[in-house]
Amino acid sequence: MKRGYQIFDLIEEITLLDGTSYFEIANIFLNGIAEHAFNKGLIKNVRIVKLNIPHSKDIELYEKFVNEQEVIPDYGLTQWQIWNKEDPKIKSIYDRILKSNGVIG
Repeated sequence: MKRGYQIFDLIEEITLLDGTSYFEIANIFLNGIAEHAFNKGLIKNVRIVKLNIPHSKDIELYEKFVNEQEVIPDYGLTQWQIWNKEDPKIKSIYDRILKSNGVIG
């Protein structure tokens, strides 16, 4: 089922089964999916680190990228998928969002 266009307003920290963790820009629906993945044993932990982040131009660009390039998961997920941030432009936008919200230095 295709998900509607996702608007992001929070930052969460995801801890994978191998113990590594990363930050993701998401929303309450996607946080619920991550909580469900935790309950299914697909990830080790999820926690919200910042709520109600400002809807900046960088957020809009990141939303556009994710909505066009990634599959938005639903409750039927069978594995955890990390969104690809290898494109230098997206990585830069992602890093600016984390930095401007005080998540990284």
